[in-house]
Amino acid sequence: MATVLLLHSVYGLRPAVHAAADRLREAGHTVHVPDLYDGRVTTTVEEGRDISEGIGHEELLRRAVTAAAPHSEDGLVYAGFSLGGALAQNLALGDAKARGLLLLHGTSDLADDAAVDDLPVQLHVADPDPFESDDWLNAWYLRMGRAGADVEVFRHRGAGHLYTDPGLPDHDAEAAEATWLTALGFLADIAPA
Repeated sequence: MATVLLLHSVYGLRPAVHAAADRLREAGHTVHVPDLYDGRVTTTVEEGRDISEGIGHEELLRRAVTAAAPHSEDGLVYAGFSLGGALAQNLALGDAKARGLLLLHGTSDLADDAAVDDLPVQLHVADPDPFESDDWLNAWYLRMGRAGADVEVFRHRGAGHLYTDPGLPDHDAEAAEATWLTALGFLADIAPA
C-alpha cells in the first residue's frame, strides 16, 4: 500500500485531519500527519491565516520537508487540505521519487521549469470554490500537464471550500464521501505492488 504524508489546512491539525488519516490507514496505507503549527488550531480562516503568516511560507515549507524526509526514500504520496495541498504540491514537484499527489481543496502556483515524469495527481475542489476560481484551475491544469503530471480534477458542485471537514460550516457529507471513495481508488492504483 501507499505511504502518505497528509498536511493540514490553514486551520491546523484538526480532528478531521486525524479522521482522514485513520480512514486511509483502515484501507491499508501508512499515513504520517505532521503538525506544522506546533499544536495551534483555529476555528476561523482569519485566525488560521494569522498563524500561517506568522510562521511564514518558507518556514511552513521547511517544516513539511523535514516531516517528509524520513519517509521519502521509497516514494511518498503527498497529500494535503487547502494550504496543506499547496505545500504538498511543492514537495511532490520537488521529489523525483514522489509516487503521487492528492490535493484536497487547494493547489499552488508552479515554477516555470517544473517538471515531473508522469506524476499521478488527483485534485478535489468545490464548485464553485472561493479560493480556486475556474480561471485559476484551468491555468493550473494546463501548467501541470505541461510539467508532465497526469492530472484528474473532480469538482464537487455546491460544496463549501473545506467540505471534507465535518467540524466546519463548509462540510458536505455527500461530497466528502464521494471524495474519499475516489481518493482511496487513486491510492490503491498508485500504491507499490
